[in-house]
Amino acid sequence: MRSYETMFIVHPDVVGDELKALVEKFKGVIAERGGEVVRVDEWGTRTLAYPIQKLTRGSYFIFYFQAGSDMVAELERRLRIDDKILRFSSLHLEGGLPQPAAADKGVAAAAEGEAGAEEEVED
Repeated sequence: MRSYETMFIVHPDVVGDELKALVEKFKGVIAERGGEVVRVDEWGTRTLAYPIQKLTRGSYFIFYFQAGSDMVAELERRLRIDDKILRFSSLHLEGGLPQPAAADKGVAAAAEGEAGAEEEVED
């Protein structure tokens, strides 16, 4: 299976449970075709670089997943059909899925450093 990233922008009027249901719907599309969603990043509502359908804001989501190439075509078809999706883009990640953000590693390293400092004080 190949690694992919799909980013899509949702209409800003879609909020709460409706937004969660929409995300779960597209995760289900990937799962029903034998793919595996590794991570979902929600960037929240942001200002668009240019107006889309006279809208200046949208909610951004990024799916990182592993699947076959035929599944990506089906996901894009369903994204295209849904009126709540303003734009989408899919990329094949040749280097594999991205590692956790450096900020996450920094927090873990800081926690380890604090634990080590406490041990030194106790000696």
